[in-house]
Amino acid sequence: MQHKPLDGIRILEIGGYISLPFGTSMLCGLGAEVVKVEKPVFGEDFRRRMNEESPYFRQYNAGKRSLSVDLKTAEGIELVKALVPRFDVVLENLRPGKLAAMGLGPEDCRALRPDVVYGSVTGFGSTGPLADRPAYDTIGHAFGGLYSLFSDEGRPQLAGGLSADLVTGLTTAAGVLAALVGRLKTGQPQRMETSIMEAVSTLTADGITQAFELGHDPSRTSRHPQAQNFCVPTSSGEYLAVHLSSSQKFWQSLCRALERTDLLEDPRFAEYRPREANYFELVPIVEAEFARKPKEHWERVLTEHDVPFAPVLSMTGYLDHPQMRHLGIADHQPDGLALLRPPWTFDGARPDRSPVAPKVGADSRAVASEVLAADDVEKLFATGVLYES
Repeated sequence: MQHKPLDGIRILEIGGYISLPFGTSMLCGLGAEVVKVEKPVFGEDFRRRMNEESPYFRQYNAGKRSLSVDLKTAEGIELVKALVPRFDVVLENLRPGKLAAMGLGPEDCRALRPDVVYGSVTGFGSTGPLADRPAYDTIGHAFGGLYSLFSDEGRPQLAGGLSADLVTGLTTAAGVLAALVGRLKTGQPQRMETSIMEAVSTLTADGITQAFELGHDPSRTSRHPQAQNFCVPTSSGEYLAVHLSSSQKFWQSLCRALERTDLLEDPRFAEYRPREANYFELVPIVEAEFARKPKEHWERVLTEHDVPFAPVLSMTGYLDHPQMRHLGIADHQPDGLALLRPPWTFDGARPDRSPVAPKVGADSRAVASEVLAADDVEKLFATGVLYES
């Protein structure tokens, strides 16, 4: 039997897109029951009017339950209030103050369940001059300095994929876990807040340290001399990445793998500090050596010499790599979607995630029936307060 650390924990999710749902998807994978509150008919906007077939919605919401309720009605709000005492955690990522205006803020929920864990995820934080601004992943990258860090100096550009939203999801999950531990130790309610801007700070630690050491703002290549890393093409047209860091051992191993032991005696490169100062002279030398032979040769030789390296993989290459298959990071669905599993194992086993994303309101009747009589539930369906597709 799989170990599900959060088995028995119930989470009420009021929000959408990625920053919150990705966090709750990880908690769901750890065994929590997550009930997602959605608007009637089309549900959360990230379904993109595809119901449960949107691949993005599936990735971030598989395994959850869906309660489709109209929070623009007094009846809908009263239903959610009645449900709060049955949940350990209430999480939201609406604009600051929006739920409080409905009577579902942290103090309201604490009155309904004295030991509730209440968490909010915002763009810029719940207070301060930018608190009311909306934010998505791109805003986190730009405001958090990541576009300057990942781009060439003076030429900021959009990044491929997203990371600000995803790291916010992981930060949210970590905050909820910490709050649950706090409640366990004290028996007291817990209020957890994070934001895209606060979560992005975890990705800036190295860049901030670079800025201090260099005396100026870093850009895409600023860290390469310090990291002693290379991304090089081979004669077969495939790329390899090498990262030596400050280890003299790995520099010596690379020189032997390249059959360029003469570089060990070159005063420009013999020791770490001169190598750092002359890094951009070293790059074309290393590139020229790797261009002589195919990837398969270099993978074998670098492995033999214990050089830290990796092939530069695509997304599909990453998922299909034997190591990733061995680790069981993804569940490959019949239609080909790779559903990511939690990045932890417990007693050697990685928790499974349910592959099924709910239809809009799939669980509206069952969840509402926890606190309402059958006739009252039917009345809410008849008036459009509750919905199921």
